[in-house]
Amino acid sequence: MRSEKVTFDGEAGELAARLDLPTGAPLTYALFAHCFTCSKDVFAAARVSSALAGLGIATLRFDFTGLGQSDGEFENTNFTSNITDLVHAANYLKENHAAPSLLIGHSLGGAAVLAAAEQIPEAKAVATIGAPFDPAHAGQHFVDQHEKIRAEGTVEVDIGGRPFKVSRQFLEDIEDQQQAERIKKLRKALLVFHAPLDDVVGINNATNIFLAAKHPKSFITLDKADHLLSNRADAAYVADVISSWAKRYIPDLTEKTATTKLKAGEGETLVSETGAGKFLQQVESNGHALLADEPFSVGGLNRGPSPYDLLVSALGACTSMTIRMYADRKKWPLEHVAVRLKHSKIHAEDCADCESKDGKIDLITREIEISGDLTGEQRERLMEIADMCPVHKTLHSEVKITTELA
Repeated sequence: MRSEKVTFDGEAGELAARLDLPTGAPLTYALFAHCFTCSKDVFAAARVSSALAGLGIATLRFDFTGLGQSDGEFENTNFTSNITDLVHAANYLKENHAAPSLLIGHSLGGAAVLAAAEQIPEAKAVATIGAPFDPAHAGQHFVDQHEKIRAEGTVEVDIGGRPFKVSRQFLEDIEDQQQAERIKKLRKALLVFHAPLDDVVGINNATNIFLAAKHPKSFITLDKADHLLSNRADAAYVADVISSWAKRYIPDLTEKTATTKLKAGEGETLVSETGAGKFLQQVESNGHALLADEPFSVGGLNRGPSPYDLLVSALGACTSMTIRMYADRKKWPLEHVAVRLKHSKIHAEDCADCESKDGKIDLITREIEISGDLTGEQRERLMEIADMCPVHKTLHSEVKITTELA
């Protein structure tokens, strides 16, 4: 599993997000909405998203406007703007990967995905975790300040030990939501998670959501879990159940597109198509798995290094290892090695010391950074050793490749 930082445009500026991805090609994509005044990195969001990625479901979690690393001011946001942010997030996935087929929301984020679901037609299933039935529930965190907020327009309140500016329009917006009608018209499979001991959002909220919804709907109790899913095992359980439950409603959640069924033998490297996008490949070598792809600019999904990226990576890794081995054997005070590489094509006529004079040739530029209390002679010798790395020698020697039909 790997996690990528991404950004996309919202109504009030750039929204910061993380896309948690499985090792192989995603079975499907999910969108996760965090709790009130939380961020994409809160326990529930990070742990559930990570666990889902481990099960093959790529999951996007993002900071709502005015929270975390996203642009905008919290005092200018409301529940309606959260819905808009969710739609922007879904559009980002649709334009760059695939539209989310699964929506997941924690706490007020759960209420938000229920409200936004109608505007995300590709979503086939919705799961809520500790969600309030009525968005107005968010106002209970500062109920003693409601009168002052209505009178003054904007007031700084304490929510979870942190100061937030809350405006009159926020109160009016959360009190004007027709959530029961939205849930009644959901027309998507619904899974409701709630902990009986949740002291932030009472269990009666789950009851009201479940009763308002039409089938197919399911309810799962989280037993002794707390509202934030602080116990990692609770988050893993939620992810496992969501993955199993959603298979009934999301056809893509099958293993046929997750990873190749072929296995590399001992001493082999196996490269095979994943079935996602035009170019995405899964690479299995010595028990390690990685992806190879092409960038968006040439029609790829940009899910992994390109073949040439992998080629120069091999040279860079070999170079650094060879320098390290030599310095350690000599007991030289080498502290750190870094190798920066770039591949390009140049016209042969522009290369003064190349044998070829026609067409284009491959150019690999390699910049080596060596740090440590080394003498000038030692540094010079290590640069000579760099050219002795096995991969470097292979690239300069005659290579024979035999190919046969399996």
